[in-house]
Amino acid sequence: MVEEKEEMENLVVRMRSLRKSKGRKREQVNANNNNQSKKRHVFQKDDQGMLVSNMCHQCQRNDKGRVVRCTKCKKKRYCVPCMVTWYPNMNEEAFAESCPVCLNNCNCKPCLRLDAPIEVLANVSRLTISEEEKVQFSKHIVRKLLPFLKQFNAAQVLEHEVEAKIQGVPFTEVTLPKGKWQQDERIFCNNCKTSIVDFHRSCSQCSYELCLTCCQELREGCLQGTEKVEMQYINRGQSYLHGEVEIQWLKRSSLVDKADPPNPGFQNSSSHSTIEDSSNLGTLKWKANKNGSIPCPPKEMDGCGQSILELKCLYPDGWVSDLLVKSERVATLFKQQDELDCSVGHGICSCLRSASRNQAWNDNLLKAASRLNSNDNYLYHPTAMELHAEDLNHFQWHWCNGEPVIVSNVLETTLGLSWEPMVMWRAFRQIKNTYHPTLLDLNVVNCLDWFEGDVKVVNFFNAYSKLQVDCAGWPVILKLKDWPPSSSFEERLPRHNAEFIKSLPFKEYTHPHSGYLNLAVKLPSRFLKPDLGPKTYIAYGIDLELGRGDSVTKLHCDMADSVYVLTHTQAVILDPLILQTIEELKRKHAAQDEREQEADDLLMGKPVENEDAVRSGVSVGDVRSESFNKTVGGALWDIFRKQDIPKLEDYLKKHYKEFRHVHCSPLQQVIHPIHDQTFYLTEKHKRRLKEEYGIEPWTFVQKLGDAVLIPAGCPYQVRNLKSCINVALDFVSPENVNECIRLAEEFRKLPRNHIGKEDKLEVKKMSLHAIEKALFELGVKQTDQESRKKDLKKGSPNYTHMKDGFDWSIRKSRKCKKMDSKRSS
Repeated sequence: MVEEKEEMENLVVRMRSLRKSKGRKREQVNANNNNQSKKRHVFQKDDQGMLVSNMCHQCQRNDKGRVVRCTKCKKKRYCVPCMVTWYPNMNEEAFAESCPVCLNNCNCKPCLRLDAPIEVLANVSRLTISEEEKVQFSKHIVRKLLPFLKQFNAAQVLEHEVEAKIQGVPFTEVTLPKGKWQQDERIFCNNCKTSIVDFHRSCSQCSYELCLTCCQELREGCLQGTEKVEMQYINRGQSYLHGEVEIQWLKRSSLVDKADPPNPGFQNSSSHSTIEDSSNLGTLKWKANKNGSIPCPPKEMDGCGQSILELKCLYPDGWVSDLLVKSERVATLFKQQDELDCSVGHGICSCLRSASRNQAWNDNLLKAASRLNSNDNYLYHPTAMELHAEDLNHFQWHWCNGEPVIVSNVLETTLGLSWEPMVMWRAFRQIKNTYHPTLLDLNVVNCLDWFEGDVKVVNFFNAYSKLQVDCAGWPVILKLKDWPPSSSFEERLPRHNAEFIKSLPFKEYTHPHSGYLNLAVKLPSRFLKPDLGPKTYIAYGIDLELGRGDSVTKLHCDMADSVYVLTHTQAVILDPLILQTIEELKRKHAAQDEREQEADDLLMGKPVENEDAVRSGVSVGDVRSESFNKTVGGALWDIFRKQDIPKLEDYLKKHYKEFRHVHCSPLQQVIHPIHDQTFYLTEKHKRRLKEEYGIEPWTFVQKLGDAVLIPAGCPYQVRNLKSCINVALDFVSPENVNECIRLAEEFRKLPRNHIGKEDKLEVKKMSLHAIEKALFELGVKQTDQESRKKDLKKGSPNYTHMKDGFDWSIRKSRKCKKMDSKRSS
């Protein structure tokens, strides 16, 4: 009993001591918290002895040490850690003179939510066009679009004549019914997926619609774009990506039994690349009638096969022909008057003449090629801060000749909003209400096997500046395209959108809202406009050319003109151990390429050469170009000339089996060498292209702040030398409308399920409305609407030249008006 009593007393003592120790710890924690709260609310005295707060505007804390106060607003202050982290390009003197809030480029969360900086940027970047410039630009638009308008009208007149024969009535007595359509939707041809602008044939029972080009091809018996082609890329596992898998059938002799099928992991093109759809059977049944009428296609081709397609129109009958008559009169009136001489191949620009004569170096030129007997080895390369109004004519000369243009330091024209990945991430995440759903997962592409997967936004941006390697030690290069999602850049990142528009050079062409020479702006608001951007292209990258799994945009051709602005770069350092691993894996890749090429030659019955002269002459290591320094730039560009496209396509068709795509599988078929977007030409292939075909691209390095303007129709490819953020915007210039139409014609001939099949640009509709607005600027706008209504009345003295709704008394320029006033005085 005594022992139990002692144990109880000892237990009580221990419990009391435990309570006292916990109480002391609690008091110590409370004291620390009180001291911390007092520390965070400490005020500092200024020169007048007044208490002022030390809380940083960026982080909302005052316990990070010294702060710098703005002498302009006298309200905001920033701590040194925030200045170093979020504003590395601003020194303390700049903060004291004018803080980021005063400069409208503060990137803290509250400021990213404000609309006031967006309004300021929008007002600053708004493009104003004088009346004289509108006249000159309108004449330029009419001259450039007149050939298209003639062809478009001729096609409609031809179909109109066919309809007159079908109905058995004179051409003038044919009346076309209006097609049913909503102005906020696009009408596409059910066969070739090309947009329908005006005349088309439609079924009254199933609403099947056919464009005029398909009507003509069907009558001639050569209908295009009806088949379906499926490209299958077999996943052979992770070990195959780095050449670890040995394919057993490679060891067989060339006399292998034909009845023995090859290994299912590697099939030839005839066995798996092409799968024809059953719609081809329906095409054989679908034919035009002898009188030119076209029946609705069978059900296999999404038709009903029960009625005759009726010719309909979307615009008022005669509207296109009236535009043509007016445009021809205007072109005749202004022939050789203030005309910009920018015909392809006519003359040489002054800057190119100085370069060809080895005169003093022109800072506005960049050597990008070494073609023999060529005048376009140099690209126009001005600086954004030095551009003036007269430089637009200089730009137009190069642009009309199909040359890309590079404008440097465009970010210096902006307010300096940060394009850091985490700043963009914070700006994107702040939209969380019911009208703006959050997107926390991103769809990214692994450039090694081109496999798509989801990753957290914060994880993707955190790894933007940190090199990641896979299980084999190979760099993991991820690419994020079109982020934020399509047509939501302005909505998701409004401040960055306004900053990007402010940075655009030659806004007469590139401004997405008020660019007078941007035909995309000419579409009336009631029409559904195409998604032309802006869009961000964010991807990792390293300086070393890997040859497999590089951060690349594969060879392709945009349907419209485009401008890319490099807004941010982040260099990634490779340590010696990773470099050694990369070299070892590249040797395995080269051996794997050689084995599979020999195996493919065996299957095709070709003799196997013991040594490939081309392959053996190229080092497995990194091939670097000596004509430029990659370390100072962010992205390596290769842009091909339009006239070199046939030779480029021949080379790709000849060597397509040397390229890989999804799951690192070798290409087994080529539908279209450029529009398939499955090729990237390495340094080795570019050398062979020049040796075999005598052509080479414009090759240059895009630096931070460079804007690259690419004409429609020029194939191009890009490889990131650093982790990069490129912001892109599409536009449509009058000079390249014919090229856009040519590309649309190529797209419509592609298989039905091809990646580039659908026509979303509707350049023909843009061009028609652009001509209408240009004519309006040149004539109808001379007088106000009320006086015009009076002039249009019969008996008015101006009725003779205004009865067709167009004022042929073209207004005079300001210079002519001044001369007239002097003569009268």
